[in-house]
Amino acid sequence: MADDEEKKRKQAETDRKRAEVRARLEEASKAKKAKKGFMTPDRKKKLRLLLRKKAAEELKKEQERKAAERRRIIEERCGKPKNVDDANEETVKRVLREYHNRITSLEDQKFDLEYVVKKKDYEVLKRKWYKNTGDASK
Repeated sequence: MADDEEKKRKQAETDRKRAEVRARLEEASKAKKAKKGFMTPDRKKKLRLLLRKKAAEELKKEQERKAAERRRIIEERCGKPKNVDDANEETVKRVLREYHNRITSLEDQKFDLEYVVKKKDYEVLKRKWYKNTGDASK
């Protein structure tokens, strides 16, 4: 009988330890599930979709802004187009004179800028030449 009681006591102790280990493992698995459960695959998919939509909207807005800026610059540089379809001869002549004057002034500015660039290029070449020849007079 003492043997049976000893066996039962050992069995009870083993069962108690097993139950304790099982409870610890279940607790650990619950903690893992709690951490893992926030970003489910479905939520990730929805989030990616929202981010793509937002990026597409931002890209579209940026393109519209650039197009508006491009139109503004063209209008600023070239002026607004004149409607000469149903204009009389005097109006057409006036518009042509305006265009001619504008073209002439732009050509003058272009010539002046080209002259300045050539002059600076010449000065740079001259400095390089003096630097390479060792002439310290200039």
